[in-house]
Amino acid sequence: MKNRGLLIIVSAPSGCGKGTILAEILKDKAYHFSVSATTRPPREGEIDGVNYHFISKAEFEDIIEKGGMLEYATYCDNYYGTPKQQVEGMLDKGKNVLLEIEVQGAMQMREICPEGVLIFINPPTISELQRRLKKRGTESDEVINARIEQARKEMKYANEYDYIIVNDRLEKAIKDFKSIIRAEELSTKKNKMKKTEAESC
Repeated sequence: MKNRGLLIIVSAPSGCGKGTILAEILKDKAYHFSVSATTRPPREGEIDGVNYHFISKAEFEDIIEKGGMLEYATYCDNYYGTPKQQVEGMLDKGKNVLLEIEVQGAMQMREICPEGVLIFINPPTISELQRRLKKRGTESDEVINARIEQARKEMKYANEYDYIIVNDRLEKAIKDFKSIIRAEELSTKKNKMKKTEAESC
């Protein structure tokens, strides 16, 4: 019997380098990135099934009614959520599933999937985060200040996660991420789960 994969839930304020870290982790075929579903229309350049699963409000609500969403939330009158079927299917195949999700959804997932591994990625300092956001050169000072304020709120939840990674150096952050996953794979909790699954076969 193939060992069940890990459900890895990752959150971070905008500008912390979360996407870069996950892109490196996903080069390993043992990982699968869970694509969220949404009812908002695709933006220019977005691809269905890659950026999001774009579905209608009626479809989304039907999935909710049938218990098919692990978690979901509404933002600007649109639904966003994690389809249960794709996550469970990949975990059963032994894949480690990466779920990139904001704090509200992560706290839901802690209740729904207590076996999940929650990782929060922090910037070294708020001033460094501000510098990184300004370096992008894509947003106004007003938007950057709003992101900084949001980051402060999100960082208050960091201690609710199982692990905190400080992304001061990318190579170190990636190494820390991999070390966390290896430790979870070797944990007594994980091995007890494997034993229980084997005995039930």
